[in-house]
Amino acid sequence: MNKRLLIVNRGEIAIRIMRTAKMMGITTVVLQSGREPDALYLQQADQIISVNDSADEKTVFLNPEKVIALALENQIDMIHPGYGFLSENPDFADLCMQNGLNFIGPSPELIRSMGLKTVAKEMALKAGMPLVPGSNGAVSSAEEAVQLAETIGYPVLLKASAGGGGRGMRVVEKPETMERNFKSAADEAISAFGNGDLFVEKYIVNPKHIEFQILGDKHGHVVHLGERECSLQRKHQKMIEEAPSPSLSDEKRREMGEMAVRFSETIGYYSAGTIEFIMDEDGSYYFMEMNTRIQVEHPVTEMVTDIDLIEWQIKIALGEPLTLQQSDIQLQGWAIECRVNTEDAQNRFAPETGFIENVRFPEGPGIRVETGIANGSVITPYFDSMAAKLVVLDSNRDKAIGKMIRALDAVRMTGLKTTIPFCKVVLQHPDFTSGIYTTRWVDDNYSPDMFYNEDDEMLGALAASIAYAMEYNEIASNSPGFTNESMSMWVLNKRINK
Repeated sequence: MNKRLLIVNRGEIAIRIMRTAKMMGITTVVLQSGREPDALYLQQADQIISVNDSADEKTVFLNPEKVIALALENQIDMIHPGYGFLSENPDFADLCMQNGLNFIGPSPELIRSMGLKTVAKEMALKAGMPLVPGSNGAVSSAEEAVQLAETIGYPVLLKASAGGGGRGMRVVEKPETMERNFKSAADEAISAFGNGDLFVEKYIVNPKHIEFQILGDKHGHVVHLGERECSLQRKHQKMIEEAPSPSLSDEKRREMGEMAVRFSETIGYYSAGTIEFIMDEDGSYYFMEMNTRIQVEHPVTEMVTDIDLIEWQIKIALGEPLTLQQSDIQLQGWAIECRVNTEDAQNRFAPETGFIENVRFPEGPGIRVETGIANGSVITPYFDSMAAKLVVLDSNRDKAIGKMIRALDAVRMTGLKTTIPFCKVVLQHPDFTSGIYTTRWVDDNYSPDMFYNEDDEMLGALAASIAYAMEYNEIASNSPGFTNESMSMWVLNKRINK
């Protein structure tokens, strides 16, 4: 393509974007942070721009003006923000456009509108989307919030208008605690987003979190790529995701998918995006928000659709029409993703920082690993604790669960503790295997006593590793033209499942 792409991100998502960009013939450029000068993603790039930001108040990945200046100095054509950092910063997207840089994402206006939850809800209401009962906009005081809560009924949820990721969010059970929670949520929202506006919603006690992946081009054509279930969360942070969702019938999947497409068409959305719904125990569902970027959990959608979302993000940014029709999107198999965070799950998820002495991830048909670490990598306190994403695909949900457990058992990582033991416990719990888990599951079920003891864990890991090796060798040996050296596991998975 003779294009130069600056990836304003790090870790596994930077490597993921590079993989597709290189396949498309695009030169990849990354930023080398002084806080992470030897990171794995730097080894994958065609060009590295060194930035000594270790003494800065904020990392270069959060500095729009500095990023633009570096892009112009290095003859960059396109910028991909990944997720987090500047990915949903409308001012950054606007700066890119003002300086002739192709921002890979939607318009600054849509990023701004969808980032303000009260504005997004107004737009969703006009498009006919169902909304959780609550305030029509931001509330001005705790007293106003109490009056509204008495109308819709307790418990209620205070949410930051400009927020996300659980920050600036509080559950209020009774009027006596409203003032304290209101001040706490507003202070956190100001600190995190520079905007302390809050709105009020009816709190759904045991909700499901269902999201639909959207692709839209600049010519008004939109499709959805099915849904993901992301209900397994801790402090509003997703931990395990799956596609499709065990909670939806074919009829409800079609209904929600059509609604997500209609909303995206109404607002003129282009690029990859995600419509997030909250679902009540009775099957009622409501629009929650729209994320205007690639999601952390996008690999599960890619696995069940065989569609490269990053490739389409880039093509759409370049003005190419979306050639996919809704009838082309067929979900095949079942995919599950586990986030491997450097946290001590047996000690209430205490963060772990330091050296990864040795690490080895499983390989094989239907297994995909997205990671930004290798032997000797350093986990710092400056960035997110996610070290890897482990994704599996199989023909049905039961088989996918079994494959994920074996894959987790086959991970070898020394130096730091991870959330792998927690993921294995969850995958074997009846609430998960039956698909009835909700966003409250971790709060209601977590206990340090839920884990295996060390001896049992070692024996189980050994048995699972042997079983996994036997399964992998049998499938791989029957795959024509397979060689370890020449084929990535993702490509092998596509070949076998075709």
